[in-house]
Amino acid sequence: MAYDFDLYVIGAGSGGVRAARFSAGFGAKVAVAESRYLGGTCVNVGCVPKKLLVYGAHFAEDFEQASGFGWTLDEAQFDWPTLIANKDREINRLNGIYRNLLVNSGVTLHEGHAKIVDPHTVEINGERHTAKNILIATGGWPQIPDVPGHEHAISSNQAFFLKELPKRVLVVGGGYIAVEFAGIFHGLGAQTTLLYRGELFLRGFDGSVRKHLQEELTKRGMDLQFNADIERIDKQADGSLKVTLKDGRQLEADCVFYATGRRPMLDNLGLENTAVKLDKKGFVDVDELYQTAEPSILALGDVIGRVQLTPVALAEGMAIARRLFKPEQYRPVDYKMIPTAVFSLPNIGTVGQTEEEAREAGHEVQVYESRFRPMKLTLTECQERTLMKLVVDAKTDKVLGCHMVGPDAGEIVQGLAIALKAGATKRHFDETIGVHPTAAEEFVTMRTPVAG
Repeated sequence: MAYDFDLYVIGAGSGGVRAARFSAGFGAKVAVAESRYLGGTCVNVGCVPKKLLVYGAHFAEDFEQASGFGWTLDEAQFDWPTLIANKDREINRLNGIYRNLLVNSGVTLHEGHAKIVDPHTVEINGERHTAKNILIATGGWPQIPDVPGHEHAISSNQAFFLKELPKRVLVVGGGYIAVEFAGIFHGLGAQTTLLYRGELFLRGFDGSVRKHLQEELTKRGMDLQFNADIERIDKQADGSLKVTLKDGRQLEADCVFYATGRRPMLDNLGLENTAVKLDKKGFVDVDELYQTAEPSILALGDVIGRVQLTPVALAEGMAIARRLFKPEQYRPVDYKMIPTAVFSLPNIGTVGQTEEEAREAGHEVQVYESRFRPMKLTLTECQERTLMKLVVDAKTDKVLGCHMVGPDAGEIVQGLAIALKAGATKRHFDETIGVHPTAAEEFVTMRTPVAG
């Protein structure tokens, strides 16, 4: 049978665009459907605008520290609408770049909501298109728990478009999105409370990292409330919100921001017209080749719920394009040693195993840790401390994990990720000459293990 397209991609986020562009470059006839915005979550309501807001929040510290270096500043003033307008302009520019990337690579762009009619047919804007392969790349969507008054709360989607900076913000959640936005609101001057139902935020990260960040955020005056959860939210006559917790306490806020998880975006996608199955958590179930139970339909990125990071979706998109249309270049995605950054204030950078994971895996572990006040702060009153940590296999000397909390942690860990991917040992670290004076050199000067 002759199809209209070799590959029809539903979703123009990072993974979908990568798969589409490279498939077209390999000679395939490709179409992409997008109902919202080009670039997906990352470009529009995720990592890119979030990082811009983090930069904005960090200026408060820079102004505070400037006097130690001889600078006298007039009283600094912050204007939220200016930051949001400038952010919007940059996102619009990136939307245009994504459009050009697709069109210039020969991909047909369909703007509208695509629905799968059968295993080889997609309907969009009243028209039907056939395809040999259909790729689901629709991503995820934030979800707010169904507590009474949840309609008064916002998610990350709305946070990027608030008309003004709330005076009092209650951030609910313990993952990286909650921690990052708490840092943004706090840094920009809002009275910020981070509320999490667990013992300590950032479950799954190294224990030292979690505790260190808790100490640093507390030092900065952020209100951290653990083992706490919301019972209900009531809007007051003056527009403020009264938040009742499950322990009976009541808090007041102008904004309640939920970051308690994301669900796969499968609304009205037509999966019931196919043999595609979902896993226990509701994500699209795929095999190691990203194929669903319907042989002609594939899925990648946040919608399959593996590692929900933009660079991972890009790698998955590349793998699919190569396997389908350039098999001699196909390489499976390696999910080990994926470096990660959390753009909290201060930042977190991590790659490899946590100390807890290494011990659970049966390694005899040596831990090297360093906590120090960065050189930049020695002329200031700021008491922030940086944490650096190496997790090492005592028998093989192999470095199993690197973890950092401090300025530019993500930038530093990216380079270390290459070393760990290549199988670096602690001896390799020890024999590497440091760049002086930098914080990064601490990773190659730690000599004495702190725990066996």
